[in-house]
Amino acid sequence: MAESSPAHARFATWTAAVIQALVVFTALAVMLIASASLLAHAADHIADATGIGRVWIGTILLAGATSLPELATDIAAVKIGAADLAAGDLFGSSMANMLVFAVVGLLLGRLTPPGRDAEVVSLAALAMLLNASAALFVMIRPTSLLFGVAPQSLLLAAIYCAGMYALYRSGVRSTRIAAVTTATSQRTRLYPALLQFSLAAAALLVIGKPFAESAVRLAELSGLGVTLVGTLLVGVSTSLPELVTSIAAFRMGSSGLAVGNLFGSNAVNMVVFLAMDLADRKGPIFAELDPSHSAIGLFAVMMMAIAAAVAVAPASRRATLGRWLIVATYLLGVLWLQRSGSVVR
Repeated sequence: MAESSPAHARFATWTAAVIQALVVFTALAVMLIASASLLAHAADHIADATGIGRVWIGTILLAGATSLPELATDIAAVKIGAADLAAGDLFGSSMANMLVFAVVGLLLGRLTPPGRDAEVVSLAALAMLLNASAALFVMIRPTSLLFGVAPQSLLLAAIYCAGMYALYRSGVRSTRIAAVTTATSQRTRLYPALLQFSLAAAALLVIGKPFAESAVRLAELSGLGVTLVGTLLVGVSTSLPELVTSIAAFRMGSSGLAVGNLFGSNAVNMVVFLAMDLADRKGPIFAELDPSHSAIGLFAVMMMAIAAAVAVAPASRRATLGRWLIVATYLLGVLWLQRSGSVVR
């Protein structure tokens, strides 16, 4: 009996640590959800007050804000030596966002706003290009530096900026600002919305660092691979803002916000590699990552391709089948990761 006491004590200590980590992780996730709900309502008011299209607002403002958890989480993870956790979060978030697209579509119906098919397809193509490029860079593991960072990180940022400008030229310029006679009332609605949006976005940014630390703690306690935990635990959880904002936007009748947010988040997430590179400074970030991330990136691209086809399809059995195919692809990616990621400790 005496011989088993140390084992029991170790188990009790481990259990208490796991419970504490889960409580912290859950509390931070709840705060993410609350902030995301405020973001969605503020973004909708901003779109109304400015006359800018909801797809554009979703792509730039909402996607940028809901990607703040990835930014803060991944910079913090890199600084504590968990670059694989950070990369798993980014690619896992791309997969999780498309899972959100499928689930919300199955529950609530077609997400794409009428007359915006071309804009949505262009945005999806940009997100696919960025994710595929990042997956390729992880696979080839480049070692060169330019201005202290990997040239590939700079290229991802350049592609994103060029793509956003092209979307602006093709989409936003076709919108019209509301009538001058309502300018005063618009400003009255715009300023509170901007304040609410800024506060909610700041909350997401502040939550990021402790969220990363709690995820790393869970990874250590679980004994699972860092790639697996990063892709599933952190990736899914940092996609909670996208899930909440998408559901809230759809229920408000602002489906353009939801679509722009999901595909836009997948695009802007790849720019986070540049921020990770700047935070790391030990060498090219892609050279430090496990090659298994490239496969997860390709799973994300496949899911985005299916989602793009579903987004422009009319409500039909084919669209429903496509959404289920997205879910199946996600599960297949998880299965592959479970088999290969367990070796990454």
